[in-house]
This record gives sequence, C-alpha cells and structure tokens, in this order.
Amino acid sequence: MKSFFYFIASFLIFAGGCTSSEPIDIDSENLLKTVQIISHDSLEGRAFSTLGNIKAQKIINRNFTKIGLQTGKNRRYFQEFSYSFKGEKRQEIFPIKKPKENFSNVPDTTLTGRNIVGTLKGKINKSIIITAHFDHLGIKNGNIYNGADDNASGVAALFTIAEYFKKNPTNHDLIFAAFDAKEFGSLGAEYFLKNYEDKENIVLNINLDMIAHSDYDPILFACGLHHHPNLRKPLERIKSDEVTLLFGHDDPFNRDQTDWTFSSDHKVFHKENIPFIYFGVESHKDYHRHTDNYETINPEFYIETVKIIIQAIKNFDEFLLD
Repeated sequence: MKSFFYFIASFLIFAGGCTSSEPIDIDSENLLKTVQIISHDSLEGRAFSTLGNIKAQKIINRNFTKIGLQTGKNRRYFQEFSYSFKGEKRQEIFPIKKPKENFSNVPDTTLTGRNIVGTLKGKINKSIIITAHFDHLGIKNGNIYNGADDNASGVAALFTIAEYFKKNPTNHDLIFAAFDAKEFGSLGAEYFLKNYEDKENIVLNINLDMIAHSDYDPILFACGLHHHPNLRKPLERIKSDEVTLLFGHDDPFNRDQTDWTFSSDHKVFHKENIPFIYFGVESHKDYHRHTDNYETINPEFYIETVKIIIQAIKNFDEFLLD
C-alpha cells in the first residue's frame, strides 16, 4: 500500500509540470562539516539549558555573524526566554524519588534558553520565516544523543540557505530562526512568535527538522498542503533526479500515514493560522537514539535535499507576491 502511494504521489508531483531552473550552487563540504560540528560529542547532545546547548548557541551566533545576517532591535541575534517547570511536568522531566500524589513536594525548576534569529532584508514588507531547532536530548544512561539528523541537519541547512540568499536576494524578508527547547514542547518557537511584532506580515513558515537521513528510498516529505493546498504549485515545479519529493503526513484522516501537523515547531505557526511547509523524513532506526550520529546520515541525500529546499524558497518567494 505504501509503495503504491509513493508511486502515485511521485507521478503527480513530476507530471504536474517541472520547470527548468539554474543549478543551485552550495558549499556542500561546509554543509557536511557543520553537521559534524553541531552533532559532535563535545556538545553533549545539546539538551535545553545545558553547557552543550550553550556551545551550540555560540556556533550558530558565529555563523550568522559570518554570513552577515541582520540582528534584531537589541543588536543581538540572541532572544532569551525562561520557562518554569512545575508539579507533574517537572516530575516528568526532572524526577525526584517518591513524589506525592499531588506533586506538592516536587520543587519548581526554571530554565533559561535562547533562540538565535537573523534576517536578510527583501524588497517588500512581507516575511518568510525559516526555522530549525538546535536542541536535542542530551545524555541518557551514559550515552550521548548527538542528534545529527535531529536536528543538526536543519540548523546547518539554515546557514547554507542564508549564504545562498545573501548572494541571491529575495522579494520577501527571510527570517532565519534557530529555536531552542523544541524537545520540551516547542518553548522557543512559542516565545518567538508570541513576541514577534510584525506577525500579520508573515506569509509562510518553512520548518526544517530531520532532513539528512533516508536509508532506503531517497524520499523527502513536504508536509502542510492538506491545510494549505494553494501552496502546491511552487513545490510541483521542483525537479530532482536524486531525491523524490512527496506531499503528505498532514491529513489526520489518512490512516496510512502519521500526521505531522503538530510534530515540530511549525505547529506554533499553524495554531496562529500562518501557512507552513515542514520538510522532513520519516522516522528511521536512529530516531531519538544515541546512534543518530554524523556517521549515520546520508550525505548525498542531504546535499540534494538542501538544494530542493532552496529551490522551494525561490519558488515561494515569487509565488507569494500574487
């Protein structure tokens, strides 16, 4: 059943009218090197509010600075936020021995995190928000959960995409947001959108979460068209001989697929009725395991996937002018 769906979906995508376009030129070597750096043991899995997470923040800050992204009004890329874990939620994440039934003996814990946000200005006062979370699961039972696919892959892609559009300016402002605390319930994404001053001018969120690992068929999903079918045409125009771009994982009534609508940071935008496209792969054997290391990603697939996403942004930038 699944293979039949893939065949039909692939046919619809490529029969829908691919257009020729100039080749997307990116620094593939640096892209892969960056994934390796962000998913290195020295960052200890980048868990929210840990030293390894702070190391990741500094890496992102350096890259945004090197690319030349614009900072916010505070002249910094960092956007700091705090969150208090209380009662049952605190016990779930930071358990103590013998909690009372009403959790009254479980102390509150407040953690501080940071989003890192930079901008490339366009020609019009409308924005496309490109997002990827950088936190992961940290250390469990002595094993480091490095999260190479989840989600060093998305963060490294942010840099490559920003570098490309720094050289190839767009009509829309492009906001690049590396979010913290996704694994704790998209706390960073919630804080970002709650405090975003120009929300009515956001035309699209493009979220990148797990885009580097496809063990068998080289398949990338674009999730969101069930909710926003008007966004189909820009994706149908994408041509790739190496990766199959499929649409799906966004229909709660489709029993053949899990619904990813609320699976990552794009859910925050969806709740605010802001259109989204989420690029990702299906769960694999290394998902949320300590084996999600640089050695288990698929480099050729990943490089082509980033090129597809760049082409998608180019297409949306033109399409959303209407």
